Amino acid sequence: MKEKGRPADFLYNGTFSAPEMPRLLPCPSRRFLAFTLLPLIAVAGLVAQNSAPAPSISLPGSQSPFTGSEPEGKATPEVLQLSFQEAIDRGLRNNLGLLLSGDQTIMARGERWKELSNLLPNLSARVQEDFQTQSLAALGFQKLFPLFGLKGSVPPVTPAFNYFDARASASQSLFNFRDLEKERAASESLKSAQYSYKDARELVVLAVGNAYLLAIATAARIETTDAQVKNAQALYNKAIDQQKAGLSPAIDTLRSQVELQTRQQQLIAARNDFAKQKLSLGRVIGLPPGQEFLLTEKAPYQALTPLPLEVYLQRAYASRSDYQAAQAQVRAAELSRRAAAAGHYPSLDVNANYGDIGVTPAHSNGTWQVNGGLNIPIFAGGKVHSDVIEADAQLKRARSQLADLRGRIDYEVRAALLDLSSAAEQVEVARSSVELAEQTLTQSEDRFSAGVADNLEVVQAQESVASAHEGYIQSLYAHNLAKIELARAIGDAEQGVKRYLRGEH
Repeated sequence: MKEKGRPADFLYNGTFSAPEMPRLLPCPSRRFLAFTLLPLIAVAGLVAQNSAPAPSISLPGSQSPFTGSEPEGKATPEVLQLSFQEAIDRGLRNNLGLLLSGDQTIMARGERWKELSNLLPNLSARVQEDFQTQSLAALGFQKLFPLFGLKGSVPPVTPAFNYFDARASASQSLFNFRDLEKERAASESLKSAQYSYKDARELVVLAVGNAYLLAIATAARIETTDAQVKNAQALYNKAIDQQKAGLSPAIDTLRSQVELQTRQQQLIAARNDFAKQKLSLGRVIGLPPGQEFLLTEKAPYQALTPLPLEVYLQRAYASRSDYQAAQAQVRAAELSRRAAAAGHYPSLDVNANYGDIGVTPAHSNGTWQVNGGLNIPIFAGGKVHSDVIEADAQLKRARSQLADLRGRIDYEVRAALLDLSSAAEQVEVARSSVELAEQTLTQSEDRFSAGVADNLEVVQAQESVASAHEGYIQSLYAHNLAKIELARAIGDAEQGVKRYLRGEH
């Protein structure tokens, strides 16, 4: 009647094969949590960098860039064998959130060069041919020459004349504390953007890992539900035979038929969810639309012995890229504050030019000019005061965001450890529940076959088996996801996620 041992052995060995996406979480609240988990984590990781160039993360309910990608290549007729590591590599190449973060880094680099240009020499060259007349009347010569008895002898406009001028000019700021501090602030902002890009890579690993785990968990549901359909079919066939033989009433047949159709509905839904989950995974990692693929990874249960909390916190504060980005943004805000206050300071610059000027290039003379000046601001209409007020507000915000992020890192590490411990215990309990449910089903089938009881016990036992398998799948998924979240919480997702899934630090 039942393929005994297959669902249980399948789950114990963790052989989550993957041929078709999520119905992993049966209740609506858990389902919503699974689909909004990544945007929430993305917000938590990057909101502290509000003033720094950082990936744009949408709130739940809108589309997060980390769930999209730029498709790579074109679909091929071959079925792609997709491993966990290959999925991560594709995500790190094509994920939209990471691509946008890279663009923000380039923009920050451009801003830094803009500020640096004020400190570097400015060189220019100009070749000019001039042909003109000049109004002597406008210059006052007709009023000047009558004083010398030359009234009426000076024309109002000079005859046309021309000259040629080829000249190179250079200017250099010798001292401008304001521009110097603004360039240093832009350099810190660039560092912040680079750290944000590294943090975006961590988020991509989390996004891909979650999507991959959901897919293989849904594949496991298909396997177990298919086995349950076969068990229900066997029970239904036996009920029909016993009814025909007059050994059981029609209610047993109807009851077993309802159970069979219920399992068939669950199988249809699981296959549909798996297909949709594969589409989501393909979107996250940038697979070409329509590309067929199979998941080659399995999700065995590997226990992970946690290290002391203090060790994880030290690693997190030293390794989290978003925390380093927030620190760089505080330094940038401090330098911007100093640059704003430096609006009161004098500045020193020098200008020079050299070139040939004459009627024609062949009849020209070399000339040059050098001048330097000290600019002393006295009153700028309160502009410097307003700049200082704005810089103070930005600095206060940056420091508040850094303090909040430090507290959030502590929370995320502690929460990840709690989830890991809880999920590990749930896996053990769920495994035991599967064994007990299988034993109950076997005994109820024996009782039904012996005519001691009707098939109500068998149907109830089948429900228990299905619930136990569902609990095991959920707990195994939660345990593996908790490992990825822990790796992300300490800033080691990109390099350490595979080790954590194997139960290694």
